[in-house]
Amino acid sequence: MKKDIIIPEVENVFLAAVQEWSDDFMEKVWYAYLVNDSDFNLDSVMVVSKAFGTIEGEMKKTSILRHAFVEVPAVSVVKIEMIEKSLLVLNNEFMVTFFIGNTLYDKKFIFKSNLISENNTEEVPILFVEGVMVK
Repeated sequence: MKKDIIIPEVENVFLAAVQEWSDDFMEKVWYAYLVNDSDFNLDSVMVVSKAFGTIEGEMKKTSILRHAFVEVPAVSVVKIEMIEKSLLVLNNEFMVTFFIGNTLYDKKFIFKSNLISENNTEEVPILFVEGVMVK
């Protein structure tokens, strides 16, 4: 029966961490974006995020955050959340679930510990700014 279950592969949808100026914090902070570089609208999008890892030999994890978007149009981006700079040393995981038509897709994106930094940036499609991407 397991062989009858079709799990579609997510293509042209990925996450990017982009550094932007924040007037609230008076410094640059990292924001996570969902990038839809496909020709399809993503419907009923749910993003669940958390961070986890080890700091000074002690296991740490954050609360789980949930975000919902009714639709993410084709070739567009949506800002998910700010990534606190103290969490950059942890693995930042984003579980993304959405529909294209009647088909359910889901994918786990993980920014590995210390991956989000200015040293690892490249140009993010659609945004045309420097950022760190996970596909």
